[in-house]
Amino acid sequence: MQQLTVYNSLSGKKEVFTPITKEYVGMYVCGPTVYSNVHLGNCRTFISFDIIFRYLKHLGFKVRYVRNITDAGHLENDADEGEDRIAKKARLESIEPMEVVQRYTVDFHETLAKFNNLPPSIEPTATGHIIEQIEIIKSILEKGFAYKINGSVYFDVLKYNETNNYGKLSGRKIENLVHNTRSLDGQSDKKNPQDFALWKKAEPKHIMRWPSPWSDGFPGWHLECTAMSTKYLGNQFDIHGGGMDLKFPHHECEIAQAECITKQTPVNYWLHANMLTLNGKKMAKSTGNNILPEEMFSGKNSIFTKSFSPEVVRFFLLQAHYRSIVDLSQDALLASEKGFNKLKEGLLLLKQLTHSTETKGFDFVQWEEQSYKAMNDDFNSPMLIAQLFEAVRFINLVNNGSASISKSDQLKLAQKMKIFVEDIMGISFGKSKQSDVSTALEGTVNMLIDFRKITRDNKDFVTSDRIRDELSALGIQLNDEKDGTTFSI
Repeated sequence: MQQLTVYNSLSGKKEVFTPITKEYVGMYVCGPTVYSNVHLGNCRTFISFDIIFRYLKHLGFKVRYVRNITDAGHLENDADEGEDRIAKKARLESIEPMEVVQRYTVDFHETLAKFNNLPPSIEPTATGHIIEQIEIIKSILEKGFAYKINGSVYFDVLKYNETNNYGKLSGRKIENLVHNTRSLDGQSDKKNPQDFALWKKAEPKHIMRWPSPWSDGFPGWHLECTAMSTKYLGNQFDIHGGGMDLKFPHHECEIAQAECITKQTPVNYWLHANMLTLNGKKMAKSTGNNILPEEMFSGKNSIFTKSFSPEVVRFFLLQAHYRSIVDLSQDALLASEKGFNKLKEGLLLLKQLTHSTETKGFDFVQWEEQSYKAMNDDFNSPMLIAQLFEAVRFINLVNNGSASISKSDQLKLAQKMKIFVEDIMGISFGKSKQSDVSTALEGTVNMLIDFRKITRDNKDFVTSDRIRDELSALGIQLNDEKDGTTFSI
């Protein structure tokens, strides 16, 4: 068994990974709130934990990977006031909240499937665990760490902090939180600004509501993950993951909720994936500096001049360590596409090499050790990719006669490359055929557009109209604009 080290956000250092039990590794990752199309920042997080899931399985661990779906209880701006995001979307579109949930859950699954993510072992929903959340609230009230007021229940952060350390994951001090938090405006039921909702009484207009001992209402956002993680993984489990933005307050609140009940640390290793920026700026729908995965795959966007396949985007994301910020840009994607094709060509060439009696110019044992060393060092995918390109360099040397490889080493290298590329990194070159067809189609249509321009310049409008009409019959619409002609399908 390989010795694996992981960076624990709780301790702020790398630690040797030691599972709690021999039965399985318990891993919980905060899933999406399904009120809109999944964005690339979310995808980056889920791809990161897909690699972790894959590698743990490769090392021989039995992994129970739980990733939730937030389909209730997530208020606007992650606050304790305002409207549920899903209910708001349903109201604006005049549909049922669960229609919103279904639509965007399907989009989430389809998008991750295009990225070749493995499904989790269990994918529970918040609305499917209301009873469990109510029982946890009862327990927190019994322990004296929560209070009821006007049909709502709030967690008493200051009371908890008397015997515990609220802020130990994010490194925040309760004194600073008290100082920096706005004063209550008299309209809130909370005793203190730092307190967070465990249960909210629903206003008459609130669509999503459930009966409870305190009121018809809905659970707080932080509570759902505590309920689902402990139900499927126990009061203590190995890994809890999510995006860096969830460290505070969401994960901090999870720790507080669990510790006040069980009096023990709920999670051994906290792992956080960092953010994704776009052209050097934070991605945000409000500023327009945003792009959806499907817009990248189709090329229908105003940010990039060409489409990029899901495999290339995944490869690009894995070229940065999951804990580092990665910037999405056309130049970076083009470089990744070039590297992706180089790796693909190297693997194809490996199968065609003429083998020799011995291997010269390459130490297979050392290469394999360095590859595992990279992944054992907190799942360092960029260092693994560097090792893969080292193997491709050797393959090219063999091909041009500057090095040689024995038949046994050729087979071993092909096997290990498949394991590292396909099984661990989740890169599937077979899927790229669809993107190749899309690229060919795009090139063919653009060629016809250029030819149509020539016919129009020559006043051959019969041929020009025929090209337009026949493309239209195939579902391809030409759009003649001031700056030229574009097409849409």
